[in-house]
Amino acid sequence: MMKATWNGQTIAESNDTIVIENNHYFPALSIKKDFFKSSNKHTSCPWKGEASYYSLDVDGKENTDAAWYYPNPKDAAKEIKGYVAFWKGVKVD
Repeated sequence: MMKATWNGQTIAESNDTIVIENNHYFPALSIKKDFFKSSNKHTSCPWKGEASYYSLDVDGKENTDAAWYYPNPKDAAKEIKGYVAFWKGVKVD
């Protein structure tokens, strides 16, 4: 079971993560949506496509753009459609 935690709270938990470039992508249904807020940030990956971001709000503390996902990934990354990955101090183990 993989678990993502930040600010003392579990924000995602799953047995079905997908590892790409050393990042665990969690199924969207495994994230605790109460902690996630949509962000306006977008970045581009040459082989995965355009990423969108979430900011985390856990117990009154915000972690801006700490989670990302590919709403419409390119064919090479289609397996991570509907999956969310983390950075910026989010612990995944």
